[in-house]
Amino acid sequence: MPAFAELLERLLFTPGRNAKLALLRRWFATQPDPDRGVGLAAIAGDLAFSTAKPSLVRDLVATRIDPVLLAWSHDYVGDLAETVALIWPEPPARPNRAPPDLSEVVETLELLPRSEIPARLAEWLDVLDPGGRLALIKLVTGGLRVGASGRLARQALAEWSGQPVEEIEEVWHGVPPPYLPLFAWLEGRGPRPDPRDAPVFRSPMLAQPLEAPDLAALDHAAFRAEWKWDGVRVQAAAGPGGRRLWSRTGEDMSGAFPEVLEAMDFHAVVDGELLVIRDGVVAPFADLQQRLNRKVVGPKMLRDYPVGLRLYDLLFEAGEDLRPLPFDARRDRLEAWFARTHPARMDLSPQVAFASVEQLTGLREGARAAGIEGLMLKRGDAPYLAGRPKGLWWKWKRAPLAVDAVLMYAQRGHGKRSSTYSDYTFGLWRADREGGQELVPVGKAYSGYTDQELVWLDRWIRNHTTARFGPVREVEKALVLEVVFDAAQLSSRHKSGVAMRFPRISRLRPDKPAAEADRLETLMAMVESSENNLS
Repeated sequence: MPAFAELLERLLFTPGRNAKLALLRRWFATQPDPDRGVGLAAIAGDLAFSTAKPSLVRDLVATRIDPVLLAWSHDYVGDLAETVALIWPEPPARPNRAPPDLSEVVETLELLPRSEIPARLAEWLDVLDPGGRLALIKLVTGGLRVGASGRLARQALAEWSGQPVEEIEEVWHGVPPPYLPLFAWLEGRGPRPDPRDAPVFRSPMLAQPLEAPDLAALDHAAFRAEWKWDGVRVQAAAGPGGRRLWSRTGEDMSGAFPEVLEAMDFHAVVDGELLVIRDGVVAPFADLQQRLNRKVVGPKMLRDYPVGLRLYDLLFEAGEDLRPLPFDARRDRLEAWFARTHPARMDLSPQVAFASVEQLTGLREGARAAGIEGLMLKRGDAPYLAGRPKGLWWKWKRAPLAVDAVLMYAQRGHGKRSSTYSDYTFGLWRADREGGQELVPVGKAYSGYTDQELVWLDRWIRNHTTARFGPVREVEKALVLEVVFDAAQLSSRHKSGVAMRFPRISRLRPDKPAAEADRLETLMAMVESSENNLS
């Protein structure tokens, strides 16, 4: 456990990607099995404990620490795990036992009855130092947040072993933690794990954003155009070994969309976009959000938010790898496969005809009115390559929208930002019942600003706080922020009646009086119609 605690601490305070990769490579090279595999699973998000939850940790701490002191400490630190690690009282007599191994912690949490978990956690917290306690609590609650993802961990595995990351991705989901066969293969001690017909994740091909210089040099005759749908990119893999629905980052989404899984009665791997579709019409992304990250999906949710899969590529057919084929050939195979299979809840993303760059420009300019995110351009001769190869696929999104909003509330972030006010709630003006003006919250933003702007914002918030609500500060309604976003959609979940898609801070406007910020009516006028004639 101490070695894992050191890894987490160094990952947390190491900003550079290459430095994080170096830390992970060292972990794989120096730690024994099964600890290195358990650590890898924790970083990749592949560990989950049904008996240990954040609420259990909070209840346990309440037995040792005054609740008021805990609440004030949590407010100051901003992170529950870090707060507990620092404030956990030393026992009168330090237990005469060594800190637990990482694999011991995981095995115990998997096998021990729920009623016995708190006492065992307390024993471990008593023998660990603050760094070890922090690692233990983050491991138990699944909230590592150290700036290292599963993709980064697999890249580190590739660099450490010399095997291509795409090869590792091919077998990753076919080998459960602690990945002993995987490490044996990477170290030359065993064969490459064979996923056979298991529904494993394949690294997706991603598009580059199309900028003005790229558009000027574009050979339009070499490309095919499709609509860029405003949904969630997924990969559906099905065959004799089972069925899985993967996100573009390799997250298993199968449980949240049982009706799509049921429709995958085929032996193939297809690439497409998950959308809420009613009578052939694509619903706004806000409708799809109702279905995301749900562990249980009831009949009402299935009825009110019917999900379908819009297909645009065929990667495998009955075990045959089609990725080396040109896009045009894969498209022909996809159309033929779809005509034979007719999978329920699925349709084909249509190709968009065009004869010039000028026509493409016109299509893109009309995308917002049609409720579509933009265009995808794909070279007809391009194979399906993992990653983001330059010049083969382009995404040409519609121009973002923007409003000038007033900062209303701020909250500390997580991880490296746990002591900085980096999460902002902003609002727009509307008429109140007395005939005056009031601010109504319209969104939250966590990104878009520079490091220098973050320092300035944090200082401004601390100096202009008017009230506190736990970790949230209400501020003087005086600072204007230019907020850009991809779309606006009606939402009954928000007090304002409207939700923004991907809001981020474009720039700070301390020069602009708050009274001159935009009104709610301005944002409501940007709401997209749910009707879509291009589906």
